[in-house]
This record gives sequence, C-alpha cells and structure tokens, in this order.
Amino acid sequence: MKIKIVLFVFAITFGLLSCEKEEDGKYADYLVARPLKISKTEFNKGVDIIAPMPIDESGKIYAYKNYIFINDKYKGVHVIDNTNPASPKKIAFIKIAGNVDISIKDDYLYADSITDLMVLDISDINTIKIVNRLKNVLRDNVVWPVADFYEYDEVDYENELVIGWETVTERRLIEEYEERFGGPDIVLFEDTNARSVGQGGSLARFKIVEDYLYAVDSHTINVFNIEDLSAPKDLEDVFAGFDIETIFNKGNHLFLGSMRGMYIYDITTPATPTFVSEFQHGTACDPVVVDGNYAYVTLRGGNACGATESGLFIVDISVISNPVLAENYPLESPYGLGIKDEKLFICDGEAGLKVYDKTNIENLKELNHFKDIDTFDVIPLENQLLMVGDEILYQYEYLNNNIKLISTLELN
Repeated sequence: MKIKIVLFVFAITFGLLSCEKEEDGKYADYLVARPLKISKTEFNKGVDIIAPMPIDESGKIYAYKNYIFINDKYKGVHVIDNTNPASPKKIAFIKIAGNVDISIKDDYLYADSITDLMVLDISDINTIKIVNRLKNVLRDNVVWPVADFYEYDEVDYENELVIGWETVTERRLIEEYEERFGGPDIVLFEDTNARSVGQGGSLARFKIVEDYLYAVDSHTINVFNIEDLSAPKDLEDVFAGFDIETIFNKGNHLFLGSMRGMYIYDITTPATPTFVSEFQHGTACDPVVVDGNYAYVTLRGGNACGATESGLFIVDISVISNPVLAENYPLESPYGLGIKDEKLFICDGEAGLKVYDKTNIENLKELNHFKDIDTFDVIPLENQLLMVGDEILYQYEYLNNNIKLISTLELN
C-alpha cells in the first residue's frame, strides 16, 4: 500500500512539475514600472521645516559651507551640521513633496517639487524661510524609467500627482508583452564656480553657473536667470536629447549624462546653451565628471538602464567638438564618481568605494578599495571626501596615496 501511495504522490508531483514547465514557456521576466503618487493637497502645501527624522531612501548629496544636504527621495532634504567632520549632526528636515535635487547660491536654496521650483532662504539655518515658488516651470521633471510594462491605470489624475516610479522584475505572459507592442508605445523621452555656490555630486540634475541655474529633465535643459536670487526668471528651455539624467559643468561647457551617451553644450552665452558634440555609448545609466582633457563616465548595466555590462569610460575631449573613447575599465555596478587632483573616486554600488590614481589613464592604479559597503554618490571637497550609500554618510580624509575614514553617520 505504501508503495502505491509513494507512486501516486510522485505521479502527481511529476505531473505538476511538467505542467508548470509547460506553463513556464508562456511566461518570461519583464520590468514593470509602477507610479509613486501623492495627493494634490499634499503637493500644494509646499515646504515645511521640521525636526530631524530618520531617512527613508537616501538620494543625492550636496555640500554648502559647513552643511551637508542629503535628499530623501521624493520627500525632501535632511540638513546636517558638519562643522566637525568627526562628529556630524542632523539638525533639520526640509519637507518638499516630490523633491530629488537642490542647488545653493549665497544662502538661497533652489529645490524641485515635481514641476515647481522652490526658493528658500537658509541664511539662518535654524529659521529656514520659503521666499518663492515658481509653478509648472519644470514640466517634464518626472523621468520615465525604461520598462516593459507601465501600470498607471490606478492614478486618480483629478486628485493625485505622479512623483516618480519604482521598477520591479515580474513574470508576465509573453503573449501579453507581444500584444502590448502591437498597440501604441510610450516613447522615453564639477567644479564649483564660486565660493558662494555649493557643490553637488555627479548624479545632480541641478547646476548653478554664475547667475544661471540649469536644471535638466529627461530631454530638456531648463534655464533660469538668478541674478535676483529670490526671484528666478524662467527662460526658454533648450531641447537636449533623450533620457538625460545628470549635469556637470566645466568652464564654458555643460556635460549632460544620459542613458544614450554624453552631450556637450556651450554656455558662452549662458541664457541659450548651444549643442557642441556628443559621445554615444549605447544604453546605460551615465553620470559624468570632467578633469582636464578627459571626461570620466560610469556606465551601469544589468538593470532598467538597458545595458548588460558596467564600466568606466574615459573620453578624450581635447577636441571638444569630437569626443573619442580613450580607455575603458570594467566595474561591477557603478553609480556616482568624483575627482580630486590625481585621485579618482568611484561608487561601485555593493562592490564598495574604489580609489584610483588617474595620473596615467592607460593604466589606472588602484590605491584603495573599501569593501562591504553599499555606495551611491561622492563629493570630493577641499579637505575631505563625502560619500553616501545605504542610508549612511561616510567622511574620509585625504592622505598622500590613500584616504582614511573620519566618521560615519547613520541616517535612518
């Protein structure tokens, strides 16, 4: 009797596995994007300054005077007093609906709030004031991710706004995917220049150059005249390509990082950036920093960015109208990067922080590798290095041929 039961169970199990295997042929893994939403009521409340709070998802990092500002993705900005780098302290949270970027000049902080540009006076860090709100000037600020499916049917457009997207991998019917493509498709669209201007990381989409603020969205350079710091003037936008993610400034040029390549714009006439050239590399997430005759570009593949390989591309820009690839090096899953003198710092995701001597670009020398930390973005300051990753702020001091950890600050 026991043998019969075992055979019966085996037959059922085998049948289920065979059936499952047969069904698996109908399915495949696809990227599914779902919208992150807030109510219009919350959005219209604008900005609120509250006591320090735990961070939910650390985003971009920005340094200004003795302060560090860390974005809490789509929620606002954490303010950290860094007067003593060995013991930084969280002092406030600036609540801004849909915020992902900031830039600061002469104690005026500019921040995106979905489609609006907010202006705050931070001259007294303990009494931050809202001084202006330019409505609907960042019209395409919500960047659509690369995905196979977009689930936006549940958005109540009358009462809600989409502030961003989350992307996950799910198994879906191949037939459903093929039918989707049978219908309408969705087209997917630093050096500091003055002591009074703060410094962002390589993942920034805001950049202040003299009296102008440049804010990139997925395909546009939004230009603002900020001669009157409290009352920016919204100038004519400049179409700049597709899937733009980051902006970096060096001299009279803007370097835009996109999923498709690097675009270079001339800002000799600052109100009207003009296209100079581009360097194409396929499809990958792409921040850029520039030093001398070279642009350093990290490409992150194996995800929604589309590419399959990750690495560092070093592009020769000595002839600015004709950038060409000089060298490339493999990496694991890079995000932000930065440069200080001969040192190159790369946040290689879960592979940690990597430090190189870039004196000879044909043979980068690894000086240090801080493993077992998750890294996101980095800012090389004059006296110390700032790095954020996995809800932790790290600070390092420069050594002759190395760097040394000064402090860490848990943000959550």
